[in-house]
Amino acid sequence: MDAQQVPGHGAPTVRYVSGGSQNEIFEVERDGVRMALRKPPQTAVAARDDGIRREWRILSALSDTDVPHARAVAMCDDPAVLGRPFYLMEFVDGWSPMGHPDGLAEPFHSDVAARAGLATGLVDGAALLGRVDWRSAGLTDFGRPEGFHDRQVDRWLTFWERTGGRDAIAGMAVATAWLRTHRPIDFVPGIMHGDYQFANVMFRHGAPGTLAALVDWEMGTIGDPKLDLAWALRDWPAAGPPRSAGYISLVGMPERDALLARYSEVSGRQVDDFDYYLVLARWKLGIVLEQGYQNAGDDPLLQSFGRTVEDLMLAAADLAESTDFRHRVEAGSGA
Repeated sequence: MDAQQVPGHGAPTVRYVSGGSQNEIFEVERDGVRMALRKPPQTAVAARDDGIRREWRILSALSDTDVPHARAVAMCDDPAVLGRPFYLMEFVDGWSPMGHPDGLAEPFHSDVAARAGLATGLVDGAALLGRVDWRSAGLTDFGRPEGFHDRQVDRWLTFWERTGGRDAIAGMAVATAWLRTHRPIDFVPGIMHGDYQFANVMFRHGAPGTLAALVDWEMGTIGDPKLDLAWALRDWPAAGPPRSAGYISLVGMPERDALLARYSEVSGRQVDDFDYYLVLARWKLGIVLEQGYQNAGDDPLLQSFGRTVEDLMLAAADLAESTDFRHRVEAGSGA
């Protein structure tokens, strides 16, 4: 820490915060300075080391931007120090929707009217992230934006096959065929979180709802930021008030059209092709969750993914068949 000129002096105190098979998070305090340490557990696969390095690249690139995030402090790539590569970042004083009743801390759990700012903050975070000049931020080698949409179907079908996905899921063939023959109206590459939703942001304590930080960057890449928007809003109905996103109540939050207009205003991007992204988001999430279902064992949560996958595929197919979005490409065309 001294060699890296980490703030504070002397030996730190360390408190375990949370962890799983992919990452562990610790609170590190040194001379009154609070930081968070993120690293893979000792049992994680070797690829998680590269994931930690990728997360650090993104956090570093976001410095001096208006994207709410935990400020990057220091990176250690030497596994001799703690057994795996790790990094230190600013400790964010806020709350996460995970672990609260209906996903809402007070006063938002009790005050329905106060929840509008949470949804607006979520959308603003996606818009601000997509607005970052990723080339100037040093991320020109961070992803492959060229042909991004042309790769999606084959890439995720390969993932499905590799994880032993079921042979027939109602709606999957319809959604897959639709995605092969449709593209968005335009494609403006940008930084993409990759799993953007309420579970992966933090808010400041107290009202009004103010976004404190986007967190958990292991899926980050250079891609299409509007897919983050669809990922975040996939549980909103096309019209009428939203109700629930499973782990968080959406009651009291703005309707989808208002949030799409907000995103367009902040990001400077058009959202007339949102249906395309919503079909892709539902279809892709279904494929991702199928992996959990195939590995469920006796875990009731992972077992429930089986029905969720079926619901997502049907929702993707229903939207594909009913939308009036008609920006088509020839089947099999490449970048």
